[in-house]
Amino acid sequence: MSVEEYTKNAKEATFTLQNGDKIPALGLGTWQSEPNQTREAVKTALQYGYRHIDAAHIYGNENEVGDGIKDSGVPRKDIWVTSKLWCNAHTPEAVPVALENSLKELKLDYLDAYLIHWPVAFKTGTEKFPKNGDNIIFENVTIEDTWKAMEKLVASGKVRHIGISNFNEENLDRVLKVASIKPSIHQMELHPFLPQTDFVEKHKKLGIHVTAYSPFGNQNAIYGTEIPKLIDHKNIKDVAASKATGTSGANVAVSWAIHRGTSVIPKSVNVNRIKNNFQFVPLSSDEMKEINSIDIRKRFNQSFPGTKVFTGLQDGNI
Repeated sequence: MSVEEYTKNAKEATFTLQNGDKIPALGLGTWQSEPNQTREAVKTALQYGYRHIDAAHIYGNENEVGDGIKDSGVPRKDIWVTSKLWCNAHTPEAVPVALENSLKELKLDYLDAYLIHWPVAFKTGTEKFPKNGDNIIFENVTIEDTWKAMEKLVASGKVRHIGISNFNEENLDRVLKVASIKPSIHQMELHPFLPQTDFVEKHKKLGIHVTAYSPFGNQNAIYGTEIPKLIDHKNIKDVAASKATGTSGANVAVSWAIHRGTSVIPKSVNVNRIKNNFQFVPLSSDEMKEINSIDIRKRFNQSFPGTKVFTGLQDGNI
């Protein structure tokens, strides 16, 4: 199969959400995309065929994401745009204000999905990480209260879907107990070093779509190199070598995610990598088994140690 055919498959691949809407399987992540690079990355991705852009207030680049969407010339209705509620806006009064701020930055009238970024509430205000000395100041607001405020956004017409990100099983269950609108999407760190297989399967049974971030594991510079890079692992490279010339370990990691039924949002600001990442490579059951047999288990995104964000996730299921 040629690169062009791979790209066509990547562009056409979608997953159907619980209400029948379709989310593109492969999108562009914008976490850590630098100033003066994000705009061009988003524009390039959309003009190349991407139709799914993942953003967040905390990334500090939603203004450039919005500029890139506008510059691309791709109609708004053809693009899936996700953003996320930051931890300093979890009170019911702050939630709609935070949404308006993101819409203003993105220069959009609505979002396809708005997610609670983390199940952790910081002190409400303009400080992204409010602190007393070295300690984060937390807000006395529950996940349940924040979720009910998120539900009201759907009725406003400014958000098509609401969801969560980085929730553990306990926090997911708390939301489900009070939800009038069930989360459409749960975005979480997923890759062959962190498959979370049981947790992903639970979401499938619940009808909650899963989006995988950091699909290349420790390819991100901030994650360190105490273990070999995921995309250079022998099993990944062996599968890539068996495919068409030019297939990379990154292509295999992205395709593994899609084969599992999860959408995936690799990040890059490099034009060649943006284009190379936009490939879906068919994997056989034996190739999936080879990737799944990797025995390294490592969570890289440990953003809030000591806040019990990850309580309930067992080492064997991370």
